[in-house]
Amino acid sequence: MTPVSSTPAPRGLPALDAESERHGRAMEAHLRGLIQSAADRYLPFEQWMDQALYAPGLGYYAAGNTKFGGGLPTGDFTTAPELTPLFGWTLARQVAQVLRASGSAKVLEFGAGSGALAAALIPALRSLGLDPQYQILEVSADLKARQRQRLAPFGDSVAWLDELPSAFSGCVLANEVLDAMPAALFQWNDDGELMELGVSLGAEPVADDFAHAGRVGSDAADAVEQPTVRPAGAKSVRHAEPADTTSAGGASPFVLAARNAPPMLKQAVAQRMPPLPGYRSEINMRAEAWVRQMGGWLQRGAALLIDYGFPQREYYHPQRKEGTLMCHFRHHAHGEPLIHAGLQDITAHVDFTAMADAALEGGLDVLGYTSQARFLMNAGLAEVLAESSAALQDNATSDAAGRDSTSSALAASATAQSLGAIQKLVSEAEMGELFKVLAIGRDIDEPLIGFQRGDRRDRL
Repeated sequence: MTPVSSTPAPRGLPALDAESERHGRAMEAHLRGLIQSAADRYLPFEQWMDQALYAPGLGYYAAGNTKFGGGLPTGDFTTAPELTPLFGWTLARQVAQVLRASGSAKVLEFGAGSGALAAALIPALRSLGLDPQYQILEVSADLKARQRQRLAPFGDSVAWLDELPSAFSGCVLANEVLDAMPAALFQWNDDGELMELGVSLGAEPVADDFAHAGRVGSDAADAVEQPTVRPAGAKSVRHAEPADTTSAGGASPFVLAARNAPPMLKQAVAQRMPPLPGYRSEINMRAEAWVRQMGGWLQRGAALLIDYGFPQREYYHPQRKEGTLMCHFRHHAHGEPLIHAGLQDITAHVDFTAMADAALEGGLDVLGYTSQARFLMNAGLAEVLAESSAALQDNATSDAAGRDSTSSALAASATAQSLGAIQKLVSEAEMGELFKVLAIGRDIDEPLIGFQRGDRRDRL
């Protein structure tokens, strides 16, 4: 039997309030029960991530915690649609082309978050001469309630689905959805054998064919303050102090453990990379299955998958030896998924080569792949910004003529804020390069405007 040790929390994380403490204890009891009832008292990491994010009434996306927000301490991260409506207005130009090419007015958004993207897209599509039928498939009851409140002014133009459609034509949107799908965690041991990583209880011994796998994140295990977007960019971050067992709720009772990888995982990893002793990473077979399944119900149209990630050869680069797993708690990014279960987001970057391969296996076409910055510029971000600035200035001029000159100053301030948000969307140091856009679909013959320059399908 091999003893295991505890998982300390990184220092620098905000302290838990009383309600969060109670929720954390309830989730901890739930996870303890699952591990204690599991064979070998071991839960594969994919199942752990699934429960931590989606367990009914307890998981991060299933409970009522505030997840989205640009101002501290509200929320845990901010997505592109919440930075500025200009993201949605620009995306609308690509969506409009897909709708016209597919002969449909339907838009289906997966994981609509706070409803910010829909709130921008619907009026933008209307201004382009379309009357969208906007559908949302949301797994979080809390977020669905917030979406209903925010999108109430659009009335019957918005509808919520409880399950995948059996058939759909139009435009599918998934902004930062794939990264939150539970992923398997693996590591090559010193003998070149592939091990599956999972979770066990630190107070108990584990079977002889298991081993303590150590920490999930980097050796430093610092928390990183993340005031704006998910994941943390190269700018606007502050490094906290090294890990400590007493910060932000103390050490986790759960530990990472390793066992011999099952045949399916071995086969999938072998297709992606050679054995590299000590190398740890993720593979998201659920996300691949979701994309593959889309081929069964997307009759005509395109899906725009927007997320952070890499093509496969970059994803499994030898220098990326600790993988991409990242957690987000109240605008702090860190690498310890075994703490604050149910209270923090857990994500893994997207292997876009695997997603493209899954689309092809499902009978879909790969229509384009590029960076978010290039996609937005191709789709007309500069024109959208110019139109927005002109409209603000026109309104300010009209208001000033009737009352006072403060409206001009407000318009200038709003323009400056828009420019700051756009900088985050397109900067290589922020979201512009790390985030990618993959378009897949069926029966769309004309080239998509978002990929007319800088299409990177040859790199997949």
